[in-house]
Amino acid sequence: MPNPRKPFRFNVGFIIHEEVGYNHDFPFNLEKVILDGELELRNLEGVVNVGKTPQGLIAQGTFSAETTLNCARCLTDYEQELDWEFTELYAFDQRSMSESGLLIPDDAHLDVEELLREYALLEIPINPLCAPECKGLCAECGQNLNEKDCGHLPEEPDSPFAKLKDLLK
Repeated sequence: MPNPRKPFRFNVGFIIHEEVGYNHDFPFNLEKVILDGELELRNLEGVVNVGKTPQGLIAQGTFSAETTLNCARCLTDYEQELDWEFTELYAFDQRSMSESGLLIPDDAHLDVEELLREYALLEIPINPLCAPECKGLCAECGQNLNEKDCGHLPEEPDSPFAKLKDLLK
């Protein structure tokens, strides 16, 4: 049973004493979790497989969750599904350490919360859209054009190349 205050911390001490090639799954299924006080994930499901290698323990995680994002065009909140994976090596000593710089702690408890947060944040789009066909907001009155048309016409572009568009017709 995981600790409710640290749900992503688990004991791998028994794996350290096994033979190279041994692995064990650590499943996760949480209704709601807030990572680092900023990223709220709902219906988080996933598994971390920890295996022993000559250099250390390799942690391979596969996760899915839902989060609320704000549309960049119409500014409404919507639900976004996130799916992500990670593979990281927790080294036995400094010589075996990879570029991520992860070492197995002295107490043999791995905490993958920071890894989950980092990889989940990478899955969030830079310009999140509620739908690919989102019409956005009216530049004149601010009406959400997905809900109703306000009647304002889009402005003509101020570009000196705008007249060239007419040649394409």
